[in-house]
Amino acid sequence: MAKLFDFQLVFTQIPSLLAYLPITLELAILSTVFGFLLGTLIAIVKIRKVRVLDRIATVFISIVRGTPILVQLYIAYFGIPMFIKFINRHTGSDFNVAVVPGIVYAMAALAINQSAFDAEIIRAALLSVNSGQIEAAESLGMTYGQALRRIILPEALTVALPSLGNAFINAIKGTSLAFTCGVVEMTAQGKILSGRSYRYFEVYVSLAIIYWVLTVIIEQLIKLFERKTSIPDQVELYEPSTESSEPAVTAVVTKEGA
Repeated sequence: MAKLFDFQLVFTQIPSLLAYLPITLELAILSTVFGFLLGTLIAIVKIRKVRVLDRIATVFISIVRGTPILVQLYIAYFGIPMFIKFINRHTGSDFNVAVVPGIVYAMAALAINQSAFDAEIIRAALLSVNSGQIEAAESLGMTYGQALRRIILPEALTVALPSLGNAFINAIKGTSLAFTCGVVEMTAQGKILSGRSYRYFEVYVSLAIIYWVLTVIIEQLIKLFERKTSIPDQVELYEPSTESSEPAVTAVVTKEGA
């Protein structure tokens, strides 16, 4: 009689699933990077209230955040080839849609989804930067772009880091749906393995363990990086006296008083 639950199989098939971890990480990292860049651009457009583009950005965020990622993956998988064929028909080009790998469609959908959420995270972080620092930068002759690169973004990223870290974790979990675009990553490999052995429950328990451990590791790395980049609550300033007979003067400056 077959075992109702094969505990040993849960762990013996983990190496077969981990063989596809690089594809999962590649999808998550690339979609996070492109999503962050697009999200930052959208956030700046909304903050600066660029005419027309501001409205387009608002509608874009509403649509992406209001539809399931699975639907967006299907739209990318079927919609991008249709768009390429449309371009071919009206420009006379003959680009072969079949040569485009499925990972491109999956990455495009995941990056667009990520950008809509990152845009609001980054916009809130940018608005949290003290306006006095921006005015001081402008008084020194900096353009908005220079102030953004040297002052605003570094400080805003420190504020947004926890939320961006959570977004990256969600991107990793979102890659589990990339099989809809024909991408064989960990979850798709799990479906293949379970189809061979008919031990579906054990396979998905193995996947749950892998995703959980991966999430815990990333959370710890984010917390470590957050501690390294955070501004201390109190900063002690030591001012040595000019006369050796007098003790050094110590001043404590808090973040509010800095």
